Amino acid sequence: MAFPRLPSPPTLTDTVAKRLLAEIDEGRVLPGEKLPTEAALAEQFGVSRTVIREAVSRLRQDGIVEARQGSGVYVTGLTGNRALRIDAADLSSLDAVLHIVDLRRALETEIAAQAAAMRKKRDMAEIDAALAAISQAVADGGDGVKEDVAFHRSIARATGNPYFLTTLAFVSQFLEAATRVTRGNEARHADLMRDVLQEHNAIVEAIRRQDVEGAREAARIHMVNAAKRLRQAHR
Repeated sequence: MAFPRLPSPPTLTDTVAKRLLAEIDEGRVLPGEKLPTEAALAEQFGVSRTVIREAVSRLRQDGIVEARQGSGVYVTGLTGNRALRIDAADLSSLDAVLHIVDLRRALETEIAAQAAAMRKKRDMAEIDAALAAISQAVADGGDGVKEDVAFHRSIARATGNPYFLTTLAFVSQFLEAATRVTRGNEARHADLMRDVLQEHNAIVEAIRRQDVEGAREAARIHMVNAAKRLRQAHR
């Protein structure tokens, strides 16, 4: 099996930026306080001033720190409001990917439950069509990953909550490459592909019955099994 290429290892700038951010997040440098000078940070981290400059520039772009002319660089008061971000370079190990699966499981279980409670007839028709598209893609020799993403999106849309939709899209993007690996395995093993389709069917039928707890449990089982398939593919 051909696994996707791992992301490049973090650079010194990546490492320093994360360390600085951790110092701020953990309250060792508070909003309004001034960062040490470039020279002092370079000495503390054991890197060049260029690396420090690039790391601080990243924090400035994210609004974490701001430069005050003639005074220095200060931590802003916006640290709690910045955009959610996951560095793809951090997902270079199976354990890291499984942490994202855990996050998605928490999200998918509540999405399925809310979809069961809130879905309308038109939502059910869209979910059914999305489910059928996965089977058709696999029957045509594809891996069905694109169709799988659309299927889970249709369930999120049925909740009526747009933030479920955007958060699911954010989290799922980090799992697409891993899903293609497991789907490559499933395409060669009909029993595994059948399991995936059965898990999807269980979610859909619970949503159809408007069985909130049943949908939550079916989604949980699906994501637990997805983690198992990732471990199997890794081995």
